[in-house]
Amino acid sequence: MKVSYVLVYRRLLLVVFTLLFLLPLPIILGTKEAECAYTLFVVAMFWLTEALPLSVTALLPGLMFPLFGIMPSKEVASAYFKDFHLLLIGVICLATSIEKWNLHKRIALRMVMTVGVNPAWLTLGFMSSTAFLSMWLSNTSTAAMVMPIVEAVAQQIINAEAEVEATQMTYFSGSTNLGLETDESVNGHETNERKEKTKPVAGYRNEAGKISGKMELEKNSGTGNKYRTKKDHMMCKLMCLCIAYSSTIGGLTTITGTSTNLIFAEHFNMRYPDCHCINFGSWFIMSFPAAIIILLLSWIWLQWLFLGFNFKEMFQCDKTGTAKQKACAEVIKQEYQKLGPIRYQEIVTLVLFIVMAVLWFSRDPGFVPGWSALFSQYPGFATDSTVALLVGLLFFLIPAKRLTKTTPTGETVAFDYSPLITWKEFQSFMPWDIAILVGGGFALADGCEESGLSKWIGNKLSPLGSLPVWLIILISSLFVTSLTEVASNPATITLLLPILAPLAEAIHVNPLYILLPSTLCTSFAFLLPVANPPNAIVFSYGHLTVIDMVKAGLGVNVLGVAVVMLGLFVWMVPMFDLHTYPSWAPTIANETLP
Repeated sequence: MKVSYVLVYRRLLLVVFTLLFLLPLPIILGTKEAECAYTLFVVAMFWLTEALPLSVTALLPGLMFPLFGIMPSKEVASAYFKDFHLLLIGVICLATSIEKWNLHKRIALRMVMTVGVNPAWLTLGFMSSTAFLSMWLSNTSTAAMVMPIVEAVAQQIINAEAEVEATQMTYFSGSTNLGLETDESVNGHETNERKEKTKPVAGYRNEAGKISGKMELEKNSGTGNKYRTKKDHMMCKLMCLCIAYSSTIGGLTTITGTSTNLIFAEHFNMRYPDCHCINFGSWFIMSFPAAIIILLLSWIWLQWLFLGFNFKEMFQCDKTGTAKQKACAEVIKQEYQKLGPIRYQEIVTLVLFIVMAVLWFSRDPGFVPGWSALFSQYPGFATDSTVALLVGLLFFLIPAKRLTKTTPTGETVAFDYSPLITWKEFQSFMPWDIAILVGGGFALADGCEESGLSKWIGNKLSPLGSLPVWLIILISSLFVTSLTEVASNPATITLLLPILAPLAEAIHVNPLYILLPSTLCTSFAFLLPVANPPNAIVFSYGHLTVIDMVKAGLGVNVLGVAVVMLGLFVWMVPMFDLHTYPSWAPTIANETLP
């Protein structure tokens, strides 16, 4: 009975125990560094265990820093709303309009129709469209939108295969079917050979040109008769994981693609205000090649792991494959036709989307003067958030449709108009929990600077300078990748940035050398269903087990870290001149702090 009470109140007990267990740190040492470290450890423990909601834990610096005398309450409160939040508001305005008017669904279906319906290419098509949408929408909403389409396509393929095999069984039982006989003759298979292949076959990697005779239903635990064959089950697993992973990979390519990129950009620009090297354009040029390579390698890895990477099946399909492809194409075509012709609201949203992207890229491209040069008397005043707010406000201004009413005489008259999005719709999409979480991270970083904890950490970590730089980067990347599997991505990057930046300064290495790969690796949460929301969404469809995700995710994690390390030394080093310690980064003196 007592054990049950402990389980019921485990979160409360964990909070109390953490606060009391770490309390000797500020009491015995009594320094500002120790008091800030106490706050940091408490917040880190609560973020890792989620004893409190993440956003509630993020409010603790606002409570503890003033009580410890580290920062005044007014200064802590100002850290909770930064330039990042204005950028987030503008991006959410765009995402709200895209999803309200179904532009995201039209883009996804059109891209899949363009790629084709061969199973391997279809998977790549879904991954490409999902990754593209995830560049501009949240990873979670992208996965939630694409998965119903993928599920419908997968079920249609399974049903089409059942119909084809039922037709084949009719032929095997002795019925005359000239169409099938013609197909058999074309493919070079004799009737006797076909009869021999009616025996159930173990395994699921069938060669092209052969029709599996396995007619027994697969009895999977927990799924019953959901799948006719093991190959059907493998196909469903493959398509689910492709959506989960591509939605995460796509978010790597833009600063606004995922919250971890935004957190890094804001933290970096606050800590190093004299560095103007991180903006929308430079981030895209840096991360886009890595994301493309990771996406393609992940596609090959997943395809091989679940269905086998058979080039013959990819480029030459038999009649059964053609039937399944036709059924698949029909589903996608029907889904696209349901959207009807493109509407005025979708066109306006698409135009604003393009305008926002162009203004982001052209603000300060680096190789030529951008439009920010028009405001040279105010250098650094206009940022990516300026563009986001400008375009975001237009969504509340541009008319979407007229509002009409009927007069007593029966006449219909217009009395107002409805904008592309309303404030209520915006509020339903705005991730306020992420906004507070990021604000808490900024407050935590400010507290570490004000108390001297960051400087103290940097001095203690300076002996690591004896290690090769590539080894330090690899260790930090692997550590971040492991931690983000059990903690949320925003919490991980928020917690580690105040530690990794002083580390780079202490060993006299360009901070971007360590921070860029660590930030990218923070998104590599591929192993567990609870690692990030896209994983949980696809896991909820019931096709996957935890072991499936661990096997597939481990390979994608290894590929991701390897590509990031490769990209770091191939194009990131010359792009940002990472071999040189920059003038905008401070130099930490070797002094001993209390």
